[in-house]
Amino acid sequence: MVSRVIPVQSFDLVLFGATGDLARRKILPSLFHRFQIGQFSEDSRIIGASRSAMTQAEFQTMVADALHMFAQGPDLTEDDIAAFQTMLHYTPIDARGDTGWDELATHLRPDVVRAFYLSVGPSLFPDIAARLRSTGIATPDSRIVLEKPFGHDLASAQALNAALKANFEEQQIYRIDHYLGKETVQNLMALRFANSLFEPLWNASHIDHVQITVAESIGVKGRGEYYDKSGAMRDMVQNHLMQLLCLTAMEPPARFTPNAVRDEKVKVIEALNPVAPDDIARGQYRGPAGEAYRDHANNPNSTTESFIAMKVEVANWRWAGTPFYLRTGKCLRARESEIAVFFRDPPHNIFAADTGASGIKGNVLVIRLQPDEGITLRTTIKDPGPGGMRLTGANLDMTFADSLPEAGRPQDAYERLIMDVIRGNQTLFMRGDEVEAAWAWADPIIAGWSDDRHDIPQLYDPGSSGPEDALLLMHRDGRRWRGIGD
Repeated sequence: MVSRVIPVQSFDLVLFGATGDLARRKILPSLFHRFQIGQFSEDSRIIGASRSAMTQAEFQTMVADALHMFAQGPDLTEDDIAAFQTMLHYTPIDARGDTGWDELATHLRPDVVRAFYLSVGPSLFPDIAARLRSTGIATPDSRIVLEKPFGHDLASAQALNAALKANFEEQQIYRIDHYLGKETVQNLMALRFANSLFEPLWNASHIDHVQITVAESIGVKGRGEYYDKSGAMRDMVQNHLMQLLCLTAMEPPARFTPNAVRDEKVKVIEALNPVAPDDIARGQYRGPAGEAYRDHANNPNSTTESFIAMKVEVANWRWAGTPFYLRTGKCLRARESEIAVFFRDPPHNIFAADTGASGIKGNVLVIRLQPDEGITLRTTIKDPGPGGMRLTGANLDMTFADSLPEAGRPQDAYERLIMDVIRGNQTLFMRGDEVEAAWAWADPIIAGWSDDRHDIPQLYDPGSSGPEDALLLMHRDGRRWRGIGD
């Protein structure tokens, strides 16, 4: 049965950077899909705002073109697009000047939810926040949505938080991480806290280790110069992988409320041990002339990592002795994001005479985030047929597209998160102290790369699983990575 759609309150959503790539690819199509299923009231409005000198009709045409190019599903109709266009307004605006703010104010109504989505560079966050407050456009009930990066290090994150909190209360600030909007990420919480099967085993006594992988098959071409100032640690580990780690390792919150969930996530970050240099592997993809990372970054001497793997330890009673292995990289064998929980081997093998000492392996629970969302549990069973007690592995598989076909088109993470903004639900958004705690952990790791041994990333081939050092990181502990793309 398809879930009942619950309409949201009437709203005015101002989309700063409305003509930009993220708005066209993700935000506007996500809003359109929510509109299509009837989640918007008829009087809700979307106001585009950017520097481009554009009329409302031109903006509506641009949005229609973006929907034809990026909206998913076979149910894209011209009638739906035309109806969606009637919700669209546009105001040219100077984020750092006075132009456009008075006109923007005329589009906004006093009796509906006001949300401001900043799909712009982070350098503009403080200016826009200050303008919204000084012009009276932002009310005490307004919401402001920010895209990452939330700072470049701890000092810049603290400065950004201070600038935001000078104009908005923390409960008005929505720091969006699209990974938290993925269906399977939220299912991880349901799996743990809505079932009595796994939570009693979710600790160091029963779990050997956890692997969190976010692999991308493409390189940084087209954004190499930006990426070269960030690298995999800042671009992915400090935010996306950190969030996945927190949701995997957190204690059960007392209730499913925004602050209760985020309190437990902060506790995980604060419990992380410092990571030793020997527990980190950094890599950079090579390639033929014009296709190597350094060519894409336009920096022949770059020491920025396009791949990183590390062993992380959570220093608390639940996880003492159970390592978390994180890895992420560009130009790898396949596009794949997953959390793999490796349970310990059975303490005693009663089938040793038939199977050998290694005949039984521990169970592995795999939560697949992309491209095929779902959950798989590896089990050991008897190999069918005569010939003794031969054991083999079998998967209990729940691929959402197969197991829940009635759910229809998979929702993009932005669809859920933007609707949570309108509802005023901050559960899946990062809190200011959470951002700062993550940077406080990450900064010393990045600073530790200054010595000669770890400053230069190891080169790896495009289409591989990463550098050799990442394999050695696991082999040293008698473990191995799950194959990317397997």
